[in-house]
Amino acid sequence: MILELDCGNSFIKWRVLDAGTLLIVGEGVVDSDFALLQGLKALKGLSLRFCRLVSVRTAEETGELIASLKGAFNVSVVCAAPAREMSGVRNGYEEFERLGLDRWLAMLGGFHLAAGACLVLDFGTAVTADFVAGDGEHLGGFICPGMPLMRNQLRTHTRKIRYGDVAAEQALESLAPGRTTVEAVERGCLLMLQGFVLTQMELARSYWGEEFVVFLTGGDAALVSGVVPQARVVPDLVFVGLAMACPLS
Repeated sequence: MILELDCGNSFIKWRVLDAGTLLIVGEGVVDSDFALLQGLKALKGLSLRFCRLVSVRTAEETGELIASLKGAFNVSVVCAAPAREMSGVRNGYEEFERLGLDRWLAMLGGFHLAAGACLVLDFGTAVTADFVAGDGEHLGGFICPGMPLMRNQLRTHTRKIRYGDVAAEQALESLAPGRTTVEAVERGCLLMLQGFVLTQMELARSYWGEEFVVFLTGGDAALVSGVVPQARVVPDLVFVGLAMACPLS
């Protein structure tokens, strides 16, 4: 079995694949190394042979996780690393090693699936947009706060804004002007996010007309899918790139 990990700033997304069929036999999202180990140990018939991961955490934090995995499962671990060029995609950052590895892998996966120009939009704690031309040249991208960051900043810096996650979810059932604080905040943040997406679409069209593929990935991708109905929602786009960057054969 193959363990794949996407270690973000806030959460670890994991899945276990059957090595022969590459079918998913288990998956989840956790908020700590301990929760990851517990989730894996709960899988019946778990027999890990390989592990590949991408991490945007510090080297020390990533090293601790790798040590825990090796200790618990005696598994071989391979980590994705920065690259100037891979699988036909050329990193567009002036210092290529400073581009977030999760963004890099999502671009590899998007370019592979599109077989041409693509716009990759990732909706996590932060939101990222990256433009990859038809010849594989990464033209650069943008980073802005995602829904969790926008929401938490307002909660932190505005004393009267206090509400829970359930209320936040209910507030997004409509985008009419809010008649409560939670409605006003949640709907305002979502409209900002949707506006960001539409701006990226306009820029992509200025580059390539209509000859490009849009990919939506990340936990909050569903929140914006309605404004880009032509987009392909690929929740595991980072894992597509991870398999390309860390082949096991």
